[in-house]
Amino acid sequence: MSYLSLILKNPFRNKTRSSLAIIGIAIGIATIVGLGLLTGGLKASTESTLKAGAAEITVVQANSGMGIVGSTGTIDESRVADIQELSGVKDVAGVLTTTYMDSNSSGGSFRSGQIFITGINSNKLNLANIESVNGTIFSNGNTNEIIMGKTASENLNKTVGDTINLFGTEFKITGTFESGNIMTDSGIFMSLDTLQSLTNKTGTVSTIYVKIADNANVTTVSKAIDNAYPNELSASSAAAQANRMNEALSTIDTATWAISLLAIFIGAVGVINTMIMSVYERTREIGVLKAVGWKERRILGMILGESIVLTLIAAVVGSILGIVAVTVGLMLISNVGSVITPVYSVDLFLRAFAVALFVGIIGGIYPAYRASRLPPTEALRYE
Repeated sequence: MSYLSLILKNPFRNKTRSSLAIIGIAIGIATIVGLGLLTGGLKASTESTLKAGAAEITVVQANSGMGIVGSTGTIDESRVADIQELSGVKDVAGVLTTTYMDSNSSGGSFRSGQIFITGINSNKLNLANIESVNGTIFSNGNTNEIIMGKTASENLNKTVGDTINLFGTEFKITGTFESGNIMTDSGIFMSLDTLQSLTNKTGTVSTIYVKIADNANVTTVSKAIDNAYPNELSASSAAAQANRMNEALSTIDTATWAISLLAIFIGAVGVINTMIMSVYERTREIGVLKAVGWKERRILGMILGESIVLTLIAAVVGSILGIVAVTVGLMLISNVGSVITPVYSVDLFLRAFAVALFVGIIGGIYPAYRASRLPPTEALRYE
């Protein structure tokens, strides 16, 4: 039997012990892969908010919090025209956002039956990052027409030409769209006048989207809006919002590593125990190998190789478990699964295998050293 064959075969002499060690490492690897896939999907969605056609600045009521879905809409609509007059502003759009609970549907958002609804003038849809619509855009004014995001369309099982009851009124779906943003694609858009009428908020908006001029600076325009309406309006750039989201996702990444390292530490202890027991049980064999001329470094390489084989197998098992767990989890939680698309990257899997390789080396060093230092005379007195 060749040297490589020995390394590949020896770890599985005791299948139960080896399996437990593999499972211990695989749990940590599955955590790294699973949460990595989810955070990658969220980051990709965050980046989609920075597309060129969308508004670079979002304005809300001061001290109301940025990006609140279902905001109460307390900005006077006249501020839309006022902001349009500021230097560096190219285009603006007043937006009213609310939620509608539909107990007869699976919903278009993270909660069952909850649908995000946005009122905006149809000629301003590009500021909401909606560049193209399958079908036709809704008409402005107080009309019973809507367009629906791809995710909401799938969750509600609706398509172009169908009708949907909102606030006790039948609306015709004139088109569907896909922006790439998880929140936008989970919602419904209608004319601003219509939503204001339905929610009794005529003359108010909850958000103002601002597109800056080509030669303008985002930070400068944002400060100009804050200075023009202190304690009334608060402006935030899309880049700043994306950075805040990425900071939150980085916190999740840190937590992922903390959980993973705990699981990996437990797995490493299992690897050390497995290899030490393997060395102990093979005392006679190792002694004989040294007696027939095997060098210490060859013995050390064999035991260390066996440890690495165990952890690399654990990396494969853990990667598969992570992918399956994320896929099944998103299928079971359909409202989340429909808005989060896992992002598979080579970097993620390389990181998982690097961690497994590190554990294999750390977990195998002591048992390998112990085996390499075993004197040949042990084979004569061992029973």
